[in-house]
Amino acid sequence: MKRADASNRRKSRFALTALFSAVIFLFIFVTSLIAGGIMLYMVRHDRLTPGGTRPRPEMVIFHMVVWSTALGALLSVLLSRISLYPINRVIDAMNRLAHGDFKTRLAFGGSFGRHPTVVEATDSFNHMAEELGKTEMLRSDFVNHFSHEFKTPIVSIAGFADLLLEGGLTEEEQQEYLRIISEESHRLSDMATNVLDLTKIENQTILTDVTEFNISEQIRNCILMLESKWTEKELSLDVDFGEYQYRGNRRMLRQVWLNLIDNAVKFSDPGGVLQFRITETPENLIVSIGDTGREIPKESMEDIFRKFYQADKSHATQGNGIGLSIVKAIVELHGGKVIPSSGGGKTVFAVVLPKG
Repeated sequence: MKRADASNRRKSRFALTALFSAVIFLFIFVTSLIAGGIMLYMVRHDRLTPGGTRPRPEMVIFHMVVWSTALGALLSVLLSRISLYPINRVIDAMNRLAHGDFKTRLAFGGSFGRHPTVVEATDSFNHMAEELGKTEMLRSDFVNHFSHEFKTPIVSIAGFADLLLEGGLTEEEQQEYLRIISEESHRLSDMATNVLDLTKIENQTILTDVTEFNISEQIRNCILMLESKWTEKELSLDVDFGEYQYRGNRRMLRQVWLNLIDNAVKFSDPGGVLQFRITETPENLIVSIGDTGREIPKESMEDIFRKFYQADKSHATQGNGIGLSIVKAIVELHGGKVIPSSGGGKTVFAVVLPKG
């Protein structure tokens, strides 16, 4: 399929090159035809040699060059606006985009606009503009939301530290305030670590430290690591999978399961169910982690993997919108994909990992 698409793109671009070559050839042909016609007229009517003598070859060549140059320059001036119009349109659109107008879109009419290569170019430009607009929107949301996420624990730490410094507290109050300071400090540390991890993973293009390990055992260990969280919400576990081996980066995949399980716990209703499945196909290993609780809105399904995006605009649940971005980056680095589905009071994230 990819080879066919690449072949079609090469054919369409060759056709566009041939079209431009034909236009240039037609331009040269018309110029030569007009210049030749003028020369023929001048020779037949003795315009080159008024005395009626046969014109010298150098005189004919000289006039041919002069008339061809003059006509070429005139036609270039007249036709350049038409031939350069698409390029000027693209440059204008790129300038608007560079100045922050992310609503800029590119479109050409007529038969030129329907050419496959032109359609591909305009679609790519418009997709780029759309993605830049979404990135700018997310950046703005990050400034508002993520700074709020940082500010809240910092204010808590500062406030309870001041109370401890003032003294006059009971032993029980001191221990409670110290516990809050410790929790908020770890929360800040986790946010900073997530940002650094995401940056590192996004800059990595080659999967390293690949080993073969028991992925089933790894997932069970991750479930136990988060036991305090799912027992606090009185969640029950539905774990049904056999033993599977996988070759990949063990440390990175461990982070995938921890993030997905933490998300499942976070958005589960109290007393809900966490579901874990591993299935196998000839080409892939599929790990599914689901929860019963709050569904993901359909309009948010395409955005949940974007950096700093949070479907919960109320910030009722703790988070910074980085966990799923890390999951997606790690899985794609393994050559796989993450498929979310949500409906009927249930949300499932299926991680498809290629065996190769």
